[in-house]
Amino acid sequence: MKYNIYTLLLLCLVTLATSCRKSNMEFKSEYERSYDAWADFKSKSANKYQYTVSQGSVFNFGANTTITVVGGKITERKYSSYKIEGAGQTVITSEWTEDANAIGSHTAGAAAITMDEVYSKAKNDWLKKRDNAKVYFESKNNGMLSTAGFVTNGCMDDCFEGIHITSIIKY
Repeated sequence: MKYNIYTLLLLCLVTLATSCRKSNMEFKSEYERSYDAWADFKSKSANKYQYTVSQGSVFNFGANTTITVVGGKITERKYSSYKIEGAGQTVITSEWTEDANAIGSHTAGAAAITMDEVYSKAKNDWLKKRDNAKVYFESKNNGMLSTAGFVTNGCMDDCFEGIHITSIIKY
C-alpha cells in the first residue's frame, strides 16, 4: 500500500511539473484563437481562398502579393511592386502573375505558401520568444492572422521578419 501512495504522489508531481512548463511562444492564446478562426474559415470556404501579403519600406517602396488557394493547393500568385513619389503618388514599378504551372518562377514577392503553412511558420518561428527581439502578433482579418513576426533589438530600418496579411477572402 505504501508503494501505491508513493507512485501516486510521484505521478501527481510529474503531471504538475509538465503542465506548468512555460511556452516558448509569444501570444500563444491569441494565436490559438486566431488558428481556430482560420480553421472555421477554411472549412466554410472549402479550403478555397485568396490572401494578400503586404510588404513595405520606410524608403517609400513596397509590394503586394496575392496568393490563390483551391483545395489546399496554390493555383496562382500575383505580384505588384510600387514606389511612392514626392507628392505621395503611388507608381507601379513591376507586376506579374504566376499560374499553377509557374508558381515560384519569380524571386520577388511573398513566399508561395498556404495559410496552413503561414500558421505553422508563425507558431514555429515568427512568434518564438526571443531575448534579442520584440515579437508582434495581430489578428485583424475577422480573427485570422494579420501580423506575425519580430524585429531584432537595435535594428533601425526595414527589420521586420514575418508576415503582414492585409486580407483573407473566400475565392
